[in-house]
Amino acid sequence: MNNLTRRDFVKLSAAAGLTAAATPAWSIAAGSKATAGGGAFRRSGKPRLLLSLAAYSFRETFPMMRGKPNTKMPAGKRSDLFKFVDFCAANGCDGTELTSYFFDEESDAYLLKLRRHCYLAGMPISGTAIGNNFSHPKGPKRDAEIEYTKKWIDHAALLGAPHIRVFAGTTKELDRKEADKLVITALEECGAYAAKRGIFLGLENHDSIGSADTLLPMVKAVNNPWVGVNLDSGNFKTQDPYKDFAECVPFTLNVQFKSEISDGSGTGRKPADFKRLAKILRDGGYQGWVALEYEGKEDSVVAVPRLLREMKEIFAG
Repeated sequence: MNNLTRRDFVKLSAAAGLTAAATPAWSIAAGSKATAGGGAFRRSGKPRLLLSLAAYSFRETFPMMRGKPNTKMPAGKRSDLFKFVDFCAANGCDGTELTSYFFDEESDAYLLKLRRHCYLAGMPISGTAIGNNFSHPKGPKRDAEIEYTKKWIDHAALLGAPHIRVFAGTTKELDRKEADKLVITALEECGAYAAKRGIFLGLENHDSIGSADTLLPMVKAVNNPWVGVNLDSGNFKTQDPYKDFAECVPFTLNVQFKSEISDGSGTGRKPADFKRLAKILRDGGYQGWVALEYEGKEDSVVAVPRLLREMKEIFAG
């Protein structure tokens, strides 16, 4: 090896200094409490909105629903997750969300077959969703929900799905404050397991969670860098859902766009302003997936392609 001259050393030292200066803050603090549950996620660079589509948008077309035959599937509209992935690719999506309710089976062979299909279609899996309920009182039902979540964390790791949206659930057996405490401890346990598998858990504003004031304290209490918010634009029940949406952005791991949003009455609905929602995400520095989850009355085959085109144009602007 040639001897290192003083001039070479100075050059190398300067280069190293530049490299250190260019290192994003999040990479230095990755794993610290400042990057997750105890505070907002740190992101570097410009906002990026990546278009995905939730399989739930076509829930009526899948033969399976939560492990049972889908009795609501109309004749002649049978589909499967493989065809859904192809639909996402054909309609310009950047990725695909494979909702767990519609898996024909949960064997390793099936998961790997689906993962292979997504890869060859050029469709990254943005995440999945499970229908868990963490609000049960302590006992066998609650234990089963925690084990079910851990099982799907394993499935997500094998599938290559980086994120699972999870739910607080509901209960008639406990006061809501007591149930929320159980939700937090369940998220702590499942979040610790997810961290070991490299899977993010996003708590959705759904069921008993209708406001940012309810959602954010729960996520902060878990204080895990792998646990955050799954931000659903259509599920806030407050007078100003756009305000709640904005408050949650810094803590968000994944976003769901709905075509309708609360009208402020707590029960009524009105068309969602996708441009306004996208601006809120950009203003908040969000980088990541934004999945359309269509629940409107119009036929999904007609409405979804139109809404995806609208979102794609907005995201590109």
